[in-house]
Amino acid sequence: MIDGPVCLIVNPHAGGGRALRLLPGVEAALRSQGRPFRVVETMSMQHARQLAREACDEGDIVAAMGGDGIVGAVAGELRDRQGLLAVIPGGRGNDFARVAGIPSDPAEAARIAATGVERDIDIAFCNDKPFICIASCGFDSDANRIANETKIVKGNLVYLYAALKALWQWKPAEFTVTVDGDEHVFSGYSVVVGNSKAYGGGMYVLPKAELDDGKLDVMTSAHVPKRKFLADLPKVFKGEHGQNMAVTFLRGERVEVGADRPFVMYADGDPIADLPCTVTIEHKSLRVLVPSGA
Repeated sequence: MIDGPVCLIVNPHAGGGRALRLLPGVEAALRSQGRPFRVVETMSMQHARQLAREACDEGDIVAAMGGDGIVGAVAGELRDRQGLLAVIPGGRGNDFARVAGIPSDPAEAARIAATGVERDIDIAFCNDKPFICIASCGFDSDANRIANETKIVKGNLVYLYAALKALWQWKPAEFTVTVDGDEHVFSGYSVVVGNSKAYGGGMYVLPKAELDDGKLDVMTSAHVPKRKFLADLPKVFKGEHGQNMAVTFLRGERVEVGADRPFVMYADGDPIADLPCTVTIEHKSLRVLVPSGA
C-alpha cells in the first residue's frame, strides 16, 4: 500500500457537476483504506494550483478529481518529482485516465491510491504553461470554444456537436509548424501537439504518442472538402485516420505553431495561449499513480 495522507482536490464544475455527484463514492473508497484524507473544492484553476502546492509541501498524495484540465493544472505543481499524483476521472473527456489505464469509475480509481504503482511521465508546456495530454488549434480552437460554451448537450456528445457546428462555419487557414527547426507550411484544418494519444472523450488523434518517451507527437490536418473531412472523422476514435493522405504525423521536442489569422491554442479542453506559441516537453518529470501492469 502506498503510504501517506491524501488531499483530494475536486473541481465542482467538472462534467456539469458529475464530479460532485460521484464524490461520496470516492470518499467511501478512500475511507475504506483506513488512511487520513481531506477534500477541498477548487474555485478556479489557479486555486487548484495553490492547493496542489500546499498539499505537496505537506507530504500528501495529491488526488485530482475532475477533467483533464484540473489534472494538468495540478500536475504542473507536482513536477520534478516533488509530489505524487493520483487521478480520479470526474469530467467529460477524462482522456488522461483513459490512456494511462486508470479506471473510469471514480471510486475504482480512488483505490489506485492504495494499490497502484508509481510511473514517471512527461509533462508538456505551451509557452511555459503545463498541460498533460494534447494541445490543438485551428478547427480545434473553434470546436473547443463551442464545446465549452454549450449547455444543451451533455456528456461526450458535446464534442461531436461542437465538431459538427465548427465544421459548418470553418474556412481553411494557413499554418506554419516548426518541429525541432524543420518548418512545415500548409493550408487546412488543425495542428495537434501532444504528449498523449487521446482527446475529446476518446478520439485517438495521436495514436503513436507515449506518455514517457520524451517526445511530442504532432498531427497536421491539411485541406480536404468538408464532406471528406466529415466522412473521415469517425476514424479518429480508433486512431485510423492516418490512412488519410491529408494527415501528416511528426515528432520532436520543440514545436512552434503560427497561423495566418488569430487562433487560441487549447490544451486539455481549456484555452492556454494565443498563436504564435511554442510547445516543449519535460521528460519524466511527474510521478503519477497508475494500476499495476498499466
